[in-house]
Amino acid sequence: MAHPVTGTWDVSLKTPIGTLRATYVFHDTGGVPTGTASTASETVALTALSCVEDRVTWRQSVTRPMRLHLDFDVVVDGDTLAGHSRAGRLPRTAVTGTRRTPAQVTRPAR
Repeated sequence: MAHPVTGTWDVSLKTPIGTLRATYVFHDTGGVPTGTASTASETVALTALSCVEDRVTWRQSVTRPMRLHLDFDVVVDGDTLAGHSRAGRLPRTAVTGTRRTPAQVTRPAR
C-alpha cells in the first residue's frame, strides 16, 4: 500500500522573508518513502522521511535563499497537507500543500 503522501505536491512555506514555493515529489520505493524538493534554484533529497498513518516528517538541507537545515512535520488529509517546518532555533514556518492530479503531473512545465 502506498504512503498517503505519495505523489507530486505544490507546497508553500510562509516564512518571515515571504512565501517560498517548492515542488515536492514523494515515492514509495519498496515500502520505503523517498522524496525530493525542488525550487527554481535547486533540487534536494529528503532524509529521515517517515510516514506514520497520516503524519509525515522529514529533514532537508537547502542552500537558497540561505543555507539551512530544515525539519518538517505535516499531516496529509486527502489531497492537502498542512503543518510546519523549523530551522534550528528559528520560529516555525507554516507549510501547506496540494497534491497535483495525474493530468497536472504530466503537463509540460511553462
